[in-house]
Amino acid sequence: MSSLHFLADTRHAQTLSPRFQHAVRLLQLSSMDFAATVRDVLGQNPFLELEEGLSDGDGSGDDGEADRSDDERVEADAPYDGNTLSAAMDGMSDERSDDRELWQVDAPSSQRPAGDGDLSALDMMAVETPLNAHLNAQLDLQPLATRERWLARTIVESLDDDGYLRASLAELCELCELSPPIRLSEMQAALVRVQALDPAGVAACSVAECLRLQLPSIECPQLRALAERVLNQHLGLLAARDVPALARSLGEPVSRMQQVCDRIRRLDPRPGWRFSSTRIAYVVPDVVVKKVRGEWRVHLNPSVIPRVRLNQMYADLFKRHRTPSHADMASQLQEARWTVKNVEQRFSTILDVAEAIVRRQRHFLEFGPMAMKPLGLKEIADELGIHESTVSRVTNNKFIATPSGVFELKHFFSRAMVTANGSTCSGTAIRGLLKDMIAAEAPQSPLSDAEITRQLAQQGLVVARRTVTKYRQLLRIDAVERRRRQA
Repeated sequence: MSSLHFLADTRHAQTLSPRFQHAVRLLQLSSMDFAATVRDVLGQNPFLELEEGLSDGDGSGDDGEADRSDDERVEADAPYDGNTLSAAMDGMSDERSDDRELWQVDAPSSQRPAGDGDLSALDMMAVETPLNAHLNAQLDLQPLATRERWLARTIVESLDDDGYLRASLAELCELCELSPPIRLSEMQAALVRVQALDPAGVAACSVAECLRLQLPSIECPQLRALAERVLNQHLGLLAARDVPALARSLGEPVSRMQQVCDRIRRLDPRPGWRFSSTRIAYVVPDVVVKKVRGEWRVHLNPSVIPRVRLNQMYADLFKRHRTPSHADMASQLQEARWTVKNVEQRFSTILDVAEAIVRRQRHFLEFGPMAMKPLGLKEIADELGIHESTVSRVTNNKFIATPSGVFELKHFFSRAMVTANGSTCSGTAIRGLLKDMIAAEAPQSPLSDAEITRQLAQQGLVVARRTVTKYRQLLRIDAVERRRRQA
C-alpha cells in the first residue's frame, strides 16, 4: 500500500533576478536601439525624466577641457543671468524668423501653406514609392477588366523585395477566391502582363528569367541573340566568368564573348532594389579614443548617453500617498530605479571593456592592422572580473572611433595563428598583409590565392589556401582572373 511523505531537500541553483535580466537586455542592445528603448520607457514611466542642460559625464575629464579652445572655455564658464539668457533667446528667435521668411520666399508659391502654419523642410522631401505601389499605379492606367486587374494585383502583392515571384502560379490560384475559379492560363496571362511593367525584369521566377526579360534593352541584334543563347544554355559558365569556355561552346571570338558578358552584367538582377528604402543607417560610436600627451585615452561618446534621472518629486509624492491599490505605480517606480542604475552600469561596462581593449591593442592604434595582436574574450573577462558572455554582449554592435576609423569592438578580437618560429599573430594582421600584397602586385600578373599562400609561407606565416580565399573575400577583393581582366 502506497503512502505519502514529505522530503526536505536543499539545492544551490543560479537564477536571474528581474533586475539582472533587465540589465542584460539593455547591455546587448546597440546604441541606437538602446536610445529608442530609453525613449519608449521615458514616454511610459512618469517617474523618469530627462536631465535638462548639458552634463559633464562624457568621460573625458580634464582631457576634454584641454582640447577646447580658450574662447570655448570662456563661453562655457561664463555665468548666465536672466538678462543674458533673455537676450540670447530673443536673438535666436529673430534668426529663426529670418530663416523661415527666406525659406518661404524661395519656396514655390504652390507649396506654401494657406493658413498660418510654417513650411518645413520635411514638406519638401520626396515620398518613397514602394515597388507594389509603383506597379499598381501602372495597372490602374491600363483598360483591364475587374477580374484581370484582381489577378495582376495578386501577383504584384506576392513579389519579394528583389522583385521576384517566389510562389508558384498554382498557389496563387488557390489564394484567389473568385467565381468561377481561376484557371492556370488566366494566372499565366496576368504574369505576362505584370512582367511587361516597369522596371524590366520584375515578377521573374529566377535570375535567368529576370535577365532575359531585360534583353530588349540591348540595341545590337547580334549581341542580343548571343546574350539570349548564353542565358538559355550556358548560365553556369557565365556565373563562373569563364569567357574562353563560352567562346568555345558558341564558336565565337573571345573578344566578342567578353563584350556580350559585359553587356549582360550591366543588367539588373534585382529590379526591386531600386524601390527599397533609401535610408542610410549611420554608425554612431559608443566610445572615442584619442592620444593625449603621448597616452591613449578612452572616453564615452556623450551623444549616445541618455540623460535620464529619477523624478524625485513624483517619487516623494508617491511614497507619502502610497496605498495597496497603487501596485502598478509601485512597479513603475521600481522599473524607473532599475533603468537609471542599468544605464549607468551599461556605459560603465562598455568603458571598462574599451579601455582594456585599447591597453592590449595600442600597437594597432600606433602602426595599423599589421600590429594587431591575437585577443580572446577570456583575456578581457579575466582582467575585468566579468563573464565572457558579458564581454561578448558589450562588443557586439558597439563601435569605437579611432584615428584610423570607426571599428566594431569585436574587430579587435581574433584567434592566435602560430608562425613558423613559434610566435603568434592575429588574423587581422594577416588580412592587412594580404591587402598590401595585392595592392603591390603587378597589374598584368596578379597574384593567385595559391601564390599568396606560398609568399606568406616564405615569411613564416603558415596559412591554408582556403583561409587566404576567405580573407580575400572578406576584404571584397576580386579573384585573380577578374583582376587580370580588369588590368
